[in-house]
Amino acid sequence: MNTKGHVILLGGVGGDCHSVGLSILRQSLISNGYQVKFLGNQNVLEDFFRLAGMCNTVMISSLDGHSRYYLQGFRDLLAKYQTNSTLWYLGGNLAIDDAFGYEQMFREAGFHRVFVKFTDLRTVLETLKQDLYGVPVAPEVPALWNGNSQQAQAASADVSEDLLPLETFHQQREKVLGQWPTGDEARNLHNNGVYLSKVPQYAEAQLAVNQGLRKTLVQPRCGVAAVRHQIRLFQIYKSVGADTLSYQVDSLTRNNNYVGAAEAIRESEASGVPTINGFPVINHGVSALRRVMAEIRVPLQTRHSTRSPELLAEISYAGGVSAFEGGAICYNIPYYKDYPLAESIARWQYVDRLTSLYHEQFGLVLDREFFGVLTGTLVPPCIAITTNILESILAARQGVKCISVGYAEQGNRWQDIAAIRIMKEKTVETLCNLGYANVRVNTIFHQYMAAFPTEHKRAEELVLQSAVTAAMSKATRLLVKTPVEAFRIPTVQDNSHAIQLVRQGLHIGYEQPLNEPQIEAECAILRQEVDQLLEGVVLAGSGSITKGIIRAFERGLLEVPFAPSIYNRGEVMTARDEKGAVRFLHAGKLPFSREIIEWHRFQLSRRRISEGQLSDENSYLLVEKDIMQLPRGEYRSWPLSA
Repeated sequence: MNTKGHVILLGGVGGDCHSVGLSILRQSLISNGYQVKFLGNQNVLEDFFRLAGMCNTVMISSLDGHSRYYLQGFRDLLAKYQTNSTLWYLGGNLAIDDAFGYEQMFREAGFHRVFVKFTDLRTVLETLKQDLYGVPVAPEVPALWNGNSQQAQAASADVSEDLLPLETFHQQREKVLGQWPTGDEARNLHNNGVYLSKVPQYAEAQLAVNQGLRKTLVQPRCGVAAVRHQIRLFQIYKSVGADTLSYQVDSLTRNNNYVGAAEAIRESEASGVPTINGFPVINHGVSALRRVMAEIRVPLQTRHSTRSPELLAEISYAGGVSAFEGGAICYNIPYYKDYPLAESIARWQYVDRLTSLYHEQFGLVLDREFFGVLTGTLVPPCIAITTNILESILAARQGVKCISVGYAEQGNRWQDIAAIRIMKEKTVETLCNLGYANVRVNTIFHQYMAAFPTEHKRAEELVLQSAVTAAMSKATRLLVKTPVEAFRIPTVQDNSHAIQLVRQGLHIGYEQPLNEPQIEAECAILRQEVDQLLEGVVLAGSGSITKGIIRAFERGLLEVPFAPSIYNRGEVMTARDEKGAVRFLHAGKLPFSREIIEWHRFQLSRRRISEGQLSDENSYLLVEKDIMQLPRGEYRSWPLSA
């Protein structure tokens, strides 16, 4: 530890899971000689006060626009803890609107510095340097650093990867269905299966694409509180070209706060103003979902990111939903601060066993999709592919017959096309080698998931050209983004316009020539990287995939860049090369060969030279530039490889 640097306490407050900015700020502080106690995100305010007296500066991030709610007790805690010598910084995205008056409000509450919207790293570092000039370094207190090791937090429990016995499943099912009154509507599996067999199926629509009978499926995202409004949205999106549909579950349901969701539904109905940010399907229940299905007659999927997915899966399938998203890695490591992998694996085994029961008893092939987007920002394709493959193995072990592996566009067209190809190739190859050749594999292309351009025309170009790339990749399904991502929550008009742009882009993409030499070069390196990562997991688990996943994350043999989880070591850093492809700046302890490491270093070297960033200590500046180049408009066109 560098005992000469000032001590900074850094973390996020509230329920938001976005951690990319915090990770980069942490790295920049360390590179500039500061001692950083990193709390990650999803903290409560008092977590900071308990340690503030041992630090020179406390930096709190609030990104989801609800800072006023999260920080309402700040003044009282300041008086209680008497941290008079500590500087308090607040930043992020403090309000959903323009945050007028927020700086003054929080400064009056006791913060020394308030950054109401995005502020670049240079400004933050220069301000901190000025504020701490002449201030003595906080005394070294061992208690501050106790438990700082992510290794110490790692779950030691092992989870069997065997097929969940039916007796065990049904014992668990009684508890699951009892979590909320609507669970009882899903109790009769036979009735559920009969109904589900009569609705349009995701698996069949995707099979038609993979057999060349249909083109890439278009799927928008949406979720509102009222059933009638959700139906109306679906009807509109179907009319403008959506092939499949999905609802996004609200944040209260994601956190299993069904009482809060019930109150929000009542408020929304009474006022006519939405007070909830998604479709609260557990509160609405099976009958409401069947009403939705009766009106739309389109394959329907549940999207959510909940920590406890079991009841949500039960009600979804019983209501006619034929595709369910999520998994033990993808809906854990990128989303939650302290969610042991052993627990998430066990929870998702229940979902996968439920999925397979519908096939065993009724011949229904339900789709299980994995959120390969992960943190969505500068994610190396090999990491996304490897986690998808591991999730696929876990699902296949429980009898799932149809999986969809997802990938988020990064911006280099040839790398993105290669990623979709290798994701399909390696997933099929791995499942066949393990005896699961009868499992269907589909590929999902997520349009760019990081910060969007603020210029509307450029945002439209991104959505259209992204669809071109998706068509060229021959992805099974495309998840739609809208050109207004940088400004607001999309309206029905915004989503309809985006669907039309996507349709136009797909039509163009089907006729575009491919740069096969460039694509194959990316494929070749991806095959090596994925093989080495998978081997690391298998060896860590001595042949067991469940043990291997847990131990690989413990040891840093597998890692998701910029993730909030304490079970993620946080040593990997990525950036773009001069053609926009994502490469490893630092590979941490990932089990790559020396040749792979040197290849990535070489790919980044020309950019480092051209931008004068030769020192590893300043790598965070490359990352910040990459993350902000689209919203700042500091790029020529999309894709970046154009």
